[in-house]
Order: sequence, then C-alpha cells, then structure tokens
Amino acid sequence: MTKPGKDPDKDRGKDPDDPKGLIREAYKLDGISEAECRSILVDWALSLPAGADYAQTAARLASQAPRDADHPMTALLAAASAPSLNTHRRRGGRAARVTGLAN
Repeated sequence: MTKPGKDPDKDRGKDPDDPKGLIREAYKLDGISEAECRSILVDWALSLPAGADYAQTAARLASQAPRDADHPMTALLAAASAPSLNTHRRRGGRAARVTGLAN
C-alpha cells in the first residue's frame, strides 16, 4: 500500500532514457503547450549522459506506449528522433578562422 501523496512511478526505478522522468511527467500534464514541451525536451536532452545518442533515445521514448497522438510532446519526440541531415560540425577558435586546419 502506498502512502498518500506518494508518486507510484518513482517506485518503478529510473528509466535510463528519461533519467529525471521529465518526459513521463510532461505526458501527465493536462493542457501543456508546445512551447512548454520544448523547454522540457531541452532539459531532458541536457540530463542525458555525455555521448548519448539523442535521436535514438528520443525514438525509443516516442515508441513507448501508451502515448497520446495529439500531445505536443509526441510530435517533438518524433522530430527529435529524425536523423539529422546536417553533418557539418561547428569549428571554434583558430580552426574556424584559418581554412584547411580542421575538417
């Protein structure tokens, strides 16, 4: 038996794809806007471990059922899971100013 006010989802253990439970909680909020979901998605991305593949992780979260197809987070997770066509990486410092030094 759970104590009143205790969140039963916290007893299930942490989801490695959603370490802070941000995505799970976003789906629980009624009337959440797309802008609020975007903010949550950024916080979620920052909470992932260094080197994590954001697109694959977002794809796994997007595929988990049940999800509301009309929820703004569903569309954002789908967009985040799409492969990026932009493979050009930012170059900083001297490499950005001098041609032929970095790829």
